[in-house]
Parts: sequence; structure tokens; C-alpha cells
Amino acid sequence: MSRFALTALAAALVAASPAIAQPVAITGGKLALGDGSAPIDNGVVILEDGRIVAAGPAGSVAVPAGAVMLDARGKWVSPGLVAPFSRIGLAEVDLSADGSDDASIGDSPHSAAIDVTWSVNPAASPIGVARADGVTRALVAPGPGDRIFSGQGAVIDTATDYDPITRAKAFQLVYLGEAGAGMAGGSRSGSVLELREGLRRAMGEGAYRDLPDDSLLTAADIEALVPVVKGEVPLMVVANRAVDIVNLLRLAQEYRGLDLILMGAAEGHLVADRIAAAGVPVIVEPTQNRPGSFEALAATQSNAGRMVAAGVEVAAAQINDFLTRSAQNNRQLAGNLVALTRVPGHTGVSWGQAFAMITSTPAAMVGLRGEIGVLAPGARADVVLWSGDPLELTSHAERVWIDGVEQSLENRQTALARRYRYPQREALPKAYRR
Repeated sequence: MSRFALTALAAALVAASPAIAQPVAITGGKLALGDGSAPIDNGVVILEDGRIVAAGPAGSVAVPAGAVMLDARGKWVSPGLVAPFSRIGLAEVDLSADGSDDASIGDSPHSAAIDVTWSVNPAASPIGVARADGVTRALVAPGPGDRIFSGQGAVIDTATDYDPITRAKAFQLVYLGEAGAGMAGGSRSGSVLELREGLRRAMGEGAYRDLPDDSLLTAADIEALVPVVKGEVPLMVVANRAVDIVNLLRLAQEYRGLDLILMGAAEGHLVADRIAAAGVPVIVEPTQNRPGSFEALAATQSNAGRMVAAGVEVAAAQINDFLTRSAQNNRQLAGNLVALTRVPGHTGVSWGQAFAMITSTPAAMVGLRGEIGVLAPGARADVVLWSGDPLELTSHAERVWIDGVEQSLENRQTALARRYRYPQREALPKAYRR
């Protein structure tokens, strides 16, 4: 990275506008509430003291006297996007060998106890890129090591400051299926046994109360699992094959206090009725439309739509590739699901349902329903002013507020693009001059 780009990035981190004391009224725009409802023409949003005061059609929302007025006619206004699964802020460059990549726990002796909050770098370039595309919050998960327990994920904001943590220890990530089998000696039975062993020890059951010397879990790991078995922290479990999903639901019946989130679910549509009956929310990658592995032989782009039709709460995220830098891609995935409603033989979702998949739905999964990802009274004032429909790739974020503070949209990419867009013949390359 050039010295110029580093300077620009540092400047962006302190360039957020101060919070405005008086209320702010954004009027005239097309309003997407993020709650699954259809967009509202000529909407009004009122922000004050870092919270949403009101949001709805013009005429139903009173604009307070003395409010700062922002005209959004011809634009769209929405809550900030919430990335349902990512690793932004954990690495600047993937596969870095110099210790700057914190996306994986490697061969640490700990697993479930790993707390990702200590690794999040709010100055990482991917966070700035995500913010400039309307992403204001993200669920960030540690990458797996050689155990099925990956560690404790967090909810972060993408604001230009050095206090990114919205909720620490927001969920515990576990790998079952093919990945979990590989981590547990080669079989699915081994991975399920490892999961059950961890849960039973966290519950302090009988012989599992004491930790044997050959345990795969440290005392800190067991301590981290205690709030999980109490249902205080969600357990996010990676499983794709239909029978693996069914077995996970059976396991949840044994440990009834678990607050499960299913991630992956490539074959979820085959058992959507069971997932819906169990009330388990799901994070899927909508473009997983081919059998990339033997546990995804029934993969289809209609997976998300079919589960939604069955009553499953679904969030959409890129979960298989580029996790350290792809949080902004989720709106494209959600938009694809809307487009599927127009493809014969496929099952998509409505615009409101798709937009909720990248706003209010992931927020609800980690206990932040009504707090982020929605324009509703009392919610955090994470607001994006868009040039057009946010699920269309031709649209872009023009202004972004996080907790009511307007953010700089400057990032390394915008700085480099501005610097090198119109190169001139000069004596020295720009990298050698300020």
C-alpha cells in the first residue's frame, strides 16, 4: 500500500461528521424499512441522538420543529446493511504470512474460547469498502482451526472509529458435515460426539464435570460453552447435507436450551418443513446452485426461496469464498433471489423479503431484533441514502450514517482510483512522491 493510500485511510478514520444535536429529517425518498415489507414511496425518516425516532409515509410522520432537512427525492433510503456472515476486519490481504491475517485460529490449543473481538481491525481496507457500499454492521466469525469449535463471533459496526464492537461473544461457531468430519478424525459421528461432549461438559453432567487430561477442550473452552448450553449465546452450526440438518435438529431436541442458527444448508429445501417446525433460522448462499461437494448434491438457486415458502427465517450471505472482503456482495445475492421470481421453474422471494435477508433477519438471529437492520422507532440510526434500488448493482450508497453519525465513504480503493485515474507523464512515479 502506498504512503498516500495509508494517509488517506487514516484520514477517513477520523473524518466522520460529529453527531448533529438537532433532529434530522430525510424526506421524499423511496423508503425501505428492512422489516420484510414493500418499499414506501415518499417516505420520511427522523433521526435524533443516534436513534430512529420515526419512519413511514409522508403524512404519517411529524417532522419536528428545527430539524435539519435532507431532500431525498429520486433516491432510496434504507437501514444500513447487515452482513450475516463475514470475516471483514480480520485480514488486510488473504493468506498473508506476516501475522496480519487473523481470520483463522490455526493450531491454537483453544477453540470454543477464541474471542474474535481482539482481532478486528476497523482500519482494514475491506471494512472501508463495505461501508462505502452501505454495510453498517457485520457478523464476524473466526475461521476454523483443527477443531469443530471455531470460537466466539461478534457483531461489529463499520464506522470510521476504533470502537467497532456492537456485541462481543454474539455466537459460537461449530462445523459439522464434511468440514466437521475432517476436523474430528474423519467421520461425521466423530464430529457429533465432539459437539455433544463439549455441550455435556459445559452443563457439568456427571462424569463430564471433570476435565480429563486428554480432552480436546480446554477449561476456557468449556467456560465459553456454558452460556451456549443455557441458550444465552446462539450456536451457529455449519451443515449442508439434508440428513446432517435432520441430525442437528435431533440433537437440538436433546439439548433443548440451545439457540440454534443453521449455516450453509445447501440441501435445506429438502427438509424445509422440519427446519421451520423447529424454528431454526438459516444463513444460506443463494448462488450455491451446483453440487460442489457430495453434501450439496441437491443444491439449487431456489433453495432460499423454497425454505422461505415453508416458513423458515432465512438470511443471505456469501459464506464459501472471499469472507475477509465480500460483505458488500450480499445485496447482489439478495437481488438475485428477487430476479428468480421471474424465472420459470424457480422459486424466489419478494423484494421486501430479500432485503430483510441482509438487514433485519441476521440482526434477529443474534438477539438484535429491532436494534439494527431496520428503520423503526428506537432502532440505532444506521441509515443509507442510495442513488436507486439498493438491490440493483447500478445503484450506490451516496451517504451513510452509523448511530446517527455521517460516515466518510473514502477508502483505499477510492483514494487510489482518484490518484491514478488520469495519469500524467512525470519524472517519477507517484509512489515516490507525496
